[in-house]
Amino acid sequence: MSEFGWASTTDEVLAEIDLSGRTVFITGANSGLGQETARAMAARGAHVIMAGRDQEKLDASVAAIRTDQPQAALDTITLDLGSLESIRAATSRARQRFDKIDLLINNAGVMATPFLHTADGFEMQFGTNHLGHFAMTAELMPLIERGSAQRIVNLSSRGHFMGQVDFADPHFARRPYDPWAAYGQSKTANVLFTVGLEARYAVLGIHAYAVHPGGIETNLGRHMTPEMREGLMKRVTSSDGGFQWKTIPQGAATTCWAATAPELEGKGGVYCEDCHVASVDDESSTAGVRSYALNPSHADQLWKLSEDQTGAKFPS
Repeated sequence: MSEFGWASTTDEVLAEIDLSGRTVFITGANSGLGQETARAMAARGAHVIMAGRDQEKLDASVAAIRTDQPQAALDTITLDLGSLESIRAATSRARQRFDKIDLLINNAGVMATPFLHTADGFEMQFGTNHLGHFAMTAELMPLIERGSAQRIVNLSSRGHFMGQVDFADPHFARRPYDPWAAYGQSKTANVLFTVGLEARYAVLGIHAYAVHPGGIETNLGRHMTPEMREGLMKRVTSSDGGFQWKTIPQGAATTCWAATAPELEGKGGVYCEDCHVASVDDESSTAGVRSYALNPSHADQLWKLSEDQTGAKFPS
């Protein structure tokens, strides 16, 4: 069992962890959980590569971190997960600029968007939250394979309770679009991707973890209408009378724990929340991971679908 829990912060989780010599690559590092993860890991000696769509926002994030950590070893790279062309260009630059990646934190995401599409015609949430990270991770695997004690952390969410992956119609071409069903599908895909990575790369010492950060007020909810926000709050408060928002350092703590905790050594393919491995639970509305999100055959089905749609191929 972990000594940490719901209220633990990034600095508490990493207090005894030395990340000197480790290289960390974080998507969505220009704000919120990604920026906090970058700050906390840089404070423990990591070289952090901060990826995001907007260079100005990345520069502002770097400046904010350096007010707290003047000696932080930080690099930035522009990357749009909604464009396979951008992903290929950014990962090509990454392979030229950097020697290795020890920890990959697939943190970026969008939530409850209107019915939008990525540059490649994918439904925005599935395309950004899953397919973009799938393609990017494939392109970065040569760097990850050169790392040590490598871990890949995929930010999922309790939102995976809202829906399974519809393999026949992942982009809502035939079914009516629902922003929460699309979000739930993308978050289930994040867990299934974790299962697929573990099945393929554990033998090489590369382990994967899915993370639910908790309820945090970040710009992730920027697409929600007031009615959607009210509906979401009713959902979480009715199902959990003790619901409380986490602070950003509390929200990023499980990411930092999954990426570094000694007790997780050699144990990937799991879903973590509140700095512990969640149990499988198909009934609770307040905790656990649904069994469909850990289903190996669904993970294989998603892997094939993702390869077919993105053209990305992982090293065999």
